[in-house]
Amino acid sequence: MLKRKISSKIEEYLKSGSNKMLVVDGARQIGKSFIIRDVGSRLFPNFIEINMEKDRQGGRLFAEAKTVEDFYLALSTFAGEKMEDKGSTLVFIDEIQAYDHLLTLVKFLMEDGRFTYIASGSFLGVTLKKTLSIPIGSLTTLHMYPLDFEEFLWANGVGRLATDELRRCFEEKLSPNDGIHRRMLDLFRKYLLVGGFPDAVNTYISEHNIAKVRDVHREIRELYALDAAKYEKESARKLKIMRIYEMIPSNLENKKKRIKVKDIEGKKGKRTSDYQDEFDYLVSSGVALEADAISRPSYPLVQNAGKKLLKLYLNDAGLFTGILYGNDIRPVLEDKCSVNLGSVYETAVAQELRAHGFNLYYYDNKKNGEVDYLIDDTKNMSSIPIEVKSGRNHMIHSALDKFIANKDYAIRQAYVLSNEAKVFEKDGVTYIPIYFVMFLEHDVTLAPEEYIF
Repeated sequence: MLKRKISSKIEEYLKSGSNKMLVVDGARQIGKSFIIRDVGSRLFPNFIEINMEKDRQGGRLFAEAKTVEDFYLALSTFAGEKMEDKGSTLVFIDEIQAYDHLLTLVKFLMEDGRFTYIASGSFLGVTLKKTLSIPIGSLTTLHMYPLDFEEFLWANGVGRLATDELRRCFEEKLSPNDGIHRRMLDLFRKYLLVGGFPDAVNTYISEHNIAKVRDVHREIRELYALDAAKYEKESARKLKIMRIYEMIPSNLENKKKRIKVKDIEGKKGKRTSDYQDEFDYLVSSGVALEADAISRPSYPLVQNAGKKLLKLYLNDAGLFTGILYGNDIRPVLEDKCSVNLGSVYETAVAQELRAHGFNLYYYDNKKNGEVDYLIDDTKNMSSIPIEVKSGRNHMIHSALDKFIANKDYAIRQAYVLSNEAKVFEKDGVTYIPIYFVMFLEHDVTLAPEEYIF
């Protein structure tokens, strides 16, 4: 079984006795149901799982459950003798967004307190925007993503002792030894091919066959296309959503990597704002990751974000390399000068940063150029610029240099991620191996005295 970091968070919630319903949100096929099922069945003698997507397509027991009593009647028909008390019974509502009226019922179910509840949602962000009577105070959301690189390492037999030692190297700015570096870089490149979808990871571990891994990726891409058609009722919008999703790989291969709005429908005069709903759909459903442009950073970055120069990344590097290279593993595994893996590396970094709780931004300034990523520096109330280098010229980064040199930005820390093993600082930049991105974590905790005002 694949180890997932989110397991401990789910377990902590289920033991807390919270009066809010936890909803684990995220794209399809990332393992939400599996992990909830695993944790829930361990902690509760009576584990009841209802898949609302299947119910909608089949018996529709819960289609008319508009009151607590209606819900319990449908539940008793489904679960029978498993319904006992809150301490022993966990009700897992899988794909809760299939019936948006259940989201309006959450408050009353939690107030009734008869059972413990947990839910999952694949299009929760989309559904919440469309449902007007959501009792927000009765829900707490936990976002889930494909396996991050550290989880991929665990799946491949790399123990926590090894990752803890690498974490120490990151924290103390020490270079890993050559043997460890070669092993980590090899696994990182395999991660670029396989990605973090559990089915793809399990297929790789059992088969070590790229063709079978790509079959998994193809099925997921097809499923995402079907989902766009399923959850969006307006046919014109369906087509635009699918078109934008299909454009993401080709956009990332362009120099600027931005969405070319004119290419969506082949119409001149269109603006990013004309497709904001479609962008929101892809991001809210978890199938795309957005990076917003910032021209003049200040803390927090969200207050400076602009939607005009939007970048979209696929939610998984394996999906991306599958589109670019199919079953050919050589462009990724062989360090060829003729192959530019810049967009692939950027996708993997975007995937990692987002999984670690960071919103994604990039620096764009007509005079100074672009920096790949900016993340909030909570400790120093500033920002941390990150440059991603897939080639050999990792110390050439004029835009980053200009960014750091601007005293108005008050930059205390900057990173360049590359294939090189050596960790060192020079001119305000810390150079680290690309796989050290797994240790960049969003820390919003403050010392107790910092809460006092």
